[in-house]
Amino acid sequence: MNETFEAFQARKLQEGHDEVLVREWAPDFANELHTHPFDTEALVAQGEFWLTRDGQTTHYKQGDTFTVARGVMHCERYGPAGAVFWAARKN
Repeated sequence: MNETFEAFQARKLQEGHDEVLVREWAPDFANELHTHPFDTEALVAQGEFWLTRDGQTTHYKQGDTFTVARGVMHCERYGPAGAVFWAARKN
């Protein structure tokens, strides 16, 4: 992964996203099923996590990208080192 957060942020804002955030998650944290009122495109900057949506679980690690559409029910489980991802949102 060679892109800096600043480059990711500038690219995503130029693509029409409203905000770009750094999200940090604690080791072994898991959350319940939930939705968001925004679309998300994100890049895993550190660590790993498992994203479950529509009954399918996908493992993501550093350098991987993922999306979660507005209103999609999902949950996450983070690895033993936690995770950091850069999230670009369209509200």
